[in-house]
Amino acid sequence: MPALSTDAVDRALRRIGGDLSTAEAPLDVLDAATRGITALVPADIWCGVVLDPSTLLDTGGQHRNGFPQETMPRLFEIEHIEQDDVDSLRALARRPDPASLLSNSTDGDLASSKYYRDILRPLGIRDELRVVLRQGGHTWGLLVLCRAAGSPAFTDTDLAAARQLSKPATTALRRSLLLAGRDAGTIADAPGLVVLDEHQDEVSVSPTARQWLDDLPEDRAGSALPYAVQAVAARATATATTQARSRARTRSGRWAALHAWRIGPAPAPMTAVAIGPAEPGDLAAIVLDAYGLSQRERDVAQQVLLGRSTAQIATALGISEYTVQDHLKAVFDKTGVRSRRDLISELFTRHYLPQLAHPATSTDGRLVDPAPS
Repeated sequence: MPALSTDAVDRALRRIGGDLSTAEAPLDVLDAATRGITALVPADIWCGVVLDPSTLLDTGGQHRNGFPQETMPRLFEIEHIEQDDVDSLRALARRPDPASLLSNSTDGDLASSKYYRDILRPLGIRDELRVVLRQGGHTWGLLVLCRAAGSPAFTDTDLAAARQLSKPATTALRRSLLLAGRDAGTIADAPGLVVLDEHQDEVSVSPTARQWLDDLPEDRAGSALPYAVQAVAARATATATTQARSRARTRSGRWAALHAWRIGPAPAPMTAVAIGPAEPGDLAAIVLDAYGLSQRERDVAQQVLLGRSTAQIATALGISEYTVQDHLKAVFDKTGVRSRRDLISELFTRHYLPQLAHPATSTDGRLVDPAPS
């Protein structure tokens, strides 16, 4: 295929940027990003993934044109357990360049990559282009484009176009995490349990877990468990004592927490995955991260959500009241509000944050009504 001119790339990226600007949900963003980039940089296999920025585990994605389901267990082992391949997600997250071509990273020796040997080569893939969606020190997603052995090689123009797409796609993805609105109350306020065998096949799924699974934002072929569940389960299998955590935005606008651990003795241990409402601290952290707050700004904002005065915040954080006010001004600027009341209203109304002090719960995680006085 002929190389695109710089002007053609710029025009195409402007069109993609327009599509991204109107996408409101994370899957809509990934749809627009993958549809746009594959029109500009054709691929034979492609997908887009939403990542938990605190763990880099998959929390959903667009996989209709992605890898076959049977490749995913090994793929998750390489990405989330071994983590040592040349273009692993965690390696890419540390690099300044958001776009990476596997053939470049291996200096042309693709066979030196276990990911190539175990995943790409058996599928007849000649090369893979990855685009990290990273901003503010956090990695929010990943776009993956692969070309088969019979297709033309990726070019420097392809790589440059992918690099330019990273920033608007990241901005749109971060924004989409802030637009989902209130919980509609369609899912019980309780966790559910998924149990997997040693091959990561489903053994049992509780009814509440099934509701949560159905609400995870993934389009994928077949009836397999969502990749968000497979990823956190794969990470938990690293050692018998490892526990893995992840968070995912649901279709209905809530944050779900996934917690996986190994159960049962060898030689056939199983993996349990609990999925339910995000812990208040988890939810506050990721929502405030999505606004691009610094760590100290986030600390101050969380103190405001707890109803603390300026003097109380200064004492709690060991800073002066003047410094608290400076951080508050930065928080207001980044979140688009003008006062503490507006900040609380913005976060609670948009995201239906639970109260930050842990409420009383029953043994299955449901909120308990206050005892009558």
